[in-house]
Amino acid sequence: MADTRDMAAPSPQPDLARNRLPTLFEVLSRRTLPPVDLFSFYIYMRDQQRSVDYLDFWLDVAQHMSLCRHYVRELRRSVLVATPDMEKNGSKRSSMILEQMGDLEPRAAGPSMFSTEKERSQDAQMSAFLREDQSHDSPQSGSGPIRPSPKFSSPRDVTDSNSPSHTVNRQDIRASAEKILYTFLLPGAEREITLPGSITQDVTTAIEEQGRDDPEVFDVAKDYVFQAIERDAFPGFLRMKALGNLIPPTLVMRLIVGLVSMFGAFWAAFILIFLDKSRSTKCWLILPFSVGVYFLASYQYSLDPIMALVGLSEYTPFNFSRVREPYVRQLLAKRAVMVLAVTALIDAALCVLFILVPGKRL
Repeated sequence: MADTRDMAAPSPQPDLARNRLPTLFEVLSRRTLPPVDLFSFYIYMRDQQRSVDYLDFWLDVAQHMSLCRHYVRELRRSVLVATPDMEKNGSKRSSMILEQMGDLEPRAAGPSMFSTEKERSQDAQMSAFLREDQSHDSPQSGSGPIRPSPKFSSPRDVTDSNSPSHTVNRQDIRASAEKILYTFLLPGAEREITLPGSITQDVTTAIEEQGRDDPEVFDVAKDYVFQAIERDAFPGFLRMKALGNLIPPTLVMRLIVGLVSMFGAFWAAFILIFLDKSRSTKCWLILPFSVGVYFLASYQYSLDPIMALVGLSEYTPFNFSRVREPYVRQLLAKRAVMVLAVTALIDAALCVLFILVPGKRL
């Protein structure tokens, strides 16, 4: 399961000048701030969509890509610095691929269609090297070249850091690929996700029969999941977090409170009219009408205007976070002013109607 603690921290370089709503790729690559950050999206997928397994699959595949890039980058450095005669002792083809690949700069994993030509070329070369490396390290190939790969505790801890202390070995990559397969893709898996049968079969065959663990194994499945999330879940997330600041359980509660308040306001208004009470007494109707209209407007627009103006957004019941995404903050403030105006207009109309209407004692 994806570690949500890793997702709580936004990208160190979010796009503060973005004058639009973020894309799914920007959210997944941690380039956004609350309430449209990856942590909020994870909570939304878990609590509202009930399909967090798809997001966890994406995050695990992105982590697998990061693991492979880190392994190849560190191996390339060690080959170029420490073992310049590698091709004499091992695979000439592998060493040539490493030399031609260039530096693998840290970058966020994304769908294949979003990659530049250079990134696609590097990813293809990296996968080709890993397949070549696997064939030479397999038992059938005899004694292959010795890979300088210090031990690493867990694939989850791998980052794209340039620190030499963050190193992995080939077994970590294999374990990562198998974990993704056995957790998400095999029929009856613990957290099986629904994919076209041909995609699942191709991935299973590549890993179990061909022994592959390079990132290209998951490319088709990763792109399919990304498009499914972008089509089915992400628009709802933006509506909830960028156009509103309340979650469904709170909205239901506000609907109930609003309806009860409006019922009480109308009941009290007719009682005061039929008892022929003074207008000063009828002014107390402002309280229940204001509460009722405010809560019903909050339900209708999925927005608490006062909270929006203060800069708060709800992510779990009665837990709030600061709205830090500049464009979303401006958007919520504008909608909050509009909701307050509508609330005040309807409230004033109801209060004036029932306060000024002549009384008639029955």
